[in-house]
Amino acid sequence: MNIRSLTRGDGVVIGAAVLLFIASFLDTFGGDEGDIPNAWDNLGLVMSMYIAGIAGAALIVMARVLPQPPKVAGLDLGQFGVALTIFAAWTSFWTVIDPLGAFDDLLSRFGGREPDTGAGLILGLIAALLLASAAVATPLVPALKGALVPAPRPAAPQPYGAQPPAGYGYPGAQQAGFGGQPQPGQHGQPGQSFGGQQPGQPAAPPAADFSPFWFAVPVPRPLFPEDGSQTPIAELAPGTWYLAVEQRGPALVAQTQDGRRGVLQDTSGIQRG
Repeated sequence: MNIRSLTRGDGVVIGAAVLLFIASFLDTFGGDEGDIPNAWDNLGLVMSMYIAGIAGAALIVMARVLPQPPKVAGLDLGQFGVALTIFAAWTSFWTVIDPLGAFDDLLSRFGGREPDTGAGLILGLIAALLLASAAVATPLVPALKGALVPAPRPAAPQPYGAQPPAGYGYPGAQQAGFGGQPQPGQHGQPGQSFGGQQPGQPAAPPAADFSPFWFAVPVPRPLFPEDGSQTPIAELAPGTWYLAVEQRGPALVAQTQDGRRGVLQDTSGIQRG
């Protein structure tokens, strides 16, 4: 579970769900006609409008932080959550149109007139619409796809050919230098070069004016093999720092924590360390 994969849009979804939960405890109707019920006095209302929206938000967040989200009725967990938020918004709209709904027995308390819509329904409508809008717009709006929790800045970049810093994720027994230069492993045995290159095999030279640097991606992005194949070998996740070791036009050759090296074709919006 990686909370750093949450986006700004997910933050809006979480805030709207909290607002929806608060609204469920407020009065359904306005006025001073005695004990005014809230949403929890009507099972159909609270389940279809409030609980459905909160459950949808929870599924969206779970789909973001779980490495392999399960499917529900053939849909991804996030897609099912978005559907629930839209259903909650739809229910809240028509409930505000007809606030009395199942409370017809209370009509006499209001002198036979239709009561005013209470704060619980009004705030619930606002929260449900905000929730559904954020759930639908997050994959489409670049501003909402940014990381909710910024990744911590790394230590100063190591020079090309130096060992990665402690904790970067590489095994300590056998290290390999960036750029394909082998490093000694345990018991004097030679290590393997990064990217799967064997000792003595020449590596492609980096651009003359390029200096390695740490970077983080704003959203999950695939890493493709250096041979030009379009089958991803890894996925770079937000909240994790990777080392760019070479530049190829607009693309970067990046190194993952487990030693895999590939081409990041989409470098838009990356955060440099």
